[in-house]
Amino acid sequence: MLVLTRKRHESIQIGEDIEIKVIAIEGDQVKIGISAPKSVGIYRKEIYLDIEKQNSEAANVSMDVLKLLKEARE
Repeated sequence: MLVLTRKRHESIQIGEDIEIKVIAIEGDQVKIGISAPKSVGIYRKEIYLDIEKQNSEAANVSMDVLKLLKEARE
């Protein structure tokens, strides 16, 4: 993991298209702004993990349904 120190209004550039800027620092919270192409998904980590979990569960349900359909045909 790369760890960088940034002050208010300073940025980090990722590639040509993504910029992360420190907007404000208030107590133990840091507000950041992210500029990126619309094709890049940006999520809070806990939301991203929840989406992955739901997608995985949906895929497993689909496989279970396919197995039941196959068994019903036999």
